[in-house]
Amino acid sequence: MSNMSQDQTGLDAVTREEQELRQPPRYKVLLHNDDYTTMDFVVTVLETVFKHDTDSAHRIMMSVHKEGVGVAGVYPRDVAETKSAMVHNLARKHEYPLKCSLERE
Repeated sequence: MSNMSQDQTGLDAVTREEQELRQPPRYKVLLHNDDYTTMDFVVTVLETVFKHDTDSAHRIMMSVHKEGVGVAGVYPRDVAETKSAMVHNLARKHEYPLKCSLERE
């Protein structure tokens, strides 16, 4: 066997390249329905934190309202955690119990 196609770890060049190109896992940021947070506030959160246009924000808000949960966006873990914290801080500031969670895609 030739050493030209393998390095000291025993991985060939193609395997190393596949490992290097693998995307990090992504996480859905989910908004959960409650009986107190207003629809307008959810739309505002979707527009400001997640940068959705008004139509998209309204569709997601209706999903939260009707189905109990809606996907606000999908991001790498650190971005998803930051956006989730932003939602909780904004909700707390406005005295809403809006819950946000992460789910691995």
